[in-house]
Amino acid sequence: MATPTPIPVLPYAPARVDRTYAWLVVGMLWFVCLFNYADRQAIFSVFPLIQSRFNLSIVQLGLIGSSFMWVYAAAGPLAGLVGDRVSRKTLILGGLVFWSLITLATAFSTRYSHLILFRALEGLGEAFYFPASMSLISDYHGPKTRSRAMAIHQSSVYAGTILGGSAAGILGQYFGWKSGFYVFGIAGVVLALLLTYTLREVPRGQDESEAIEPEPVQSEDVFASLFAFFTNPLAMLLMAIFIGANFVAVVFLTWMPMYLRTSFGLSIASAGVTATLWMQMMSVIGVICGGIFADELSKKLRGGRMLTQAAGLLLGFPFIALAGLTHSVPVLIVAMCCFGLFKGLYDSNIWASLYNVVPLKNRAVSVGLMNALGWLGGGVAPLAMAYGANHYGMGPSISATSLIYLVLALAMGAAALSLSRHGKGF
Repeated sequence: MATPTPIPVLPYAPARVDRTYAWLVVGMLWFVCLFNYADRQAIFSVFPLIQSRFNLSIVQLGLIGSSFMWVYAAAGPLAGLVGDRVSRKTLILGGLVFWSLITLATAFSTRYSHLILFRALEGLGEAFYFPASMSLISDYHGPKTRSRAMAIHQSSVYAGTILGGSAAGILGQYFGWKSGFYVFGIAGVVLALLLTYTLREVPRGQDESEAIEPEPVQSEDVFASLFAFFTNPLAMLLMAIFIGANFVAVVFLTWMPMYLRTSFGLSIASAGVTATLWMQMMSVIGVICGGIFADELSKKLRGGRMLTQAAGLLLGFPFIALAGLTHSVPVLIVAMCCFGLFKGLYDSNIWASLYNVVPLKNRAVSVGLMNALGWLGGGVAPLAMAYGANHYGMGPSISATSLIYLVLALAMGAAALSLSRHGKGF
């Protein structure tokens, strides 16, 4: 094992943090993440138009969705390792420019292979965002405000999903399937140029008032970082739960616009709005409430963040079942709203819970690995649902995923109790 060497330029420096600017950082990254998710979601609302334009089967559509997620997942470990070693501002803004240009290029696709290629490249560009941004936020926000900060940032995931799904559906219906990709691609590049002058890097460990590592944060040998993550039982359990939760989420993100179009007869625009607006809007409420609640609960109970997630999973599972079984659009909307609310409770502490069980020096690589393997699970969902829809129908296949949430809830509850009883974490 190689001798650890200090990260250049970015030593551990527990200096006083400008609290106002710390929250402004969350706001700036909120908009970057908004486009991160709007760009990836836009294509699903125009699936019917793309299917007609390129004469595709439902399985071929599923492969378009999976191609993004598989490359996104494969690039995750590299993104995490790089995020622990180089400027996070460079990774965040460089990634924004790259995936925005790929989004723009998607509009010029003339063959099915082009769609696969551009979706895969978009996954590559977007993979570098989350490890770098979560690491940066954690250095601006210590344990007292970390769940709140990450929960506010997480709300942009839902806002971006709403924006991408709704705008792409409306633009697609009136101006053609390419129009949304033009709009989001250009807007992302403009945002990157603006943030070049306002977003600042910060020394690692800047606001770690309760850190148990007083020594300088050091960059470990790559294999040591990987070994530390894969031999951490709680990190492994959180990752397994994340894989399952991602599978269910991707089912809704990928296929709900198509399901509303084909099973309920909604227009392209209406299906795009309905599939994203209600569920994601309630997720914003859930994620903010989950962040606040978890910060308070974790002051009394070490596993408080995980317990919040377990509650979200347990309360969400019956509404997943209802979403696939109902034949009424109003009932489906209610089910999606409730599922979205409780999904937000889980999402609010995905990374804050992970930071409870991994050391400070391995944060970015831990997020990268967990994000990667989580999206590998998510990448299976579009194809699995396509095959399920062909054999059993899309509604019953959606309902069946509710059992995944139930199992995950029990596992997360066990993890929360283990952390609270034994106090083993960081």
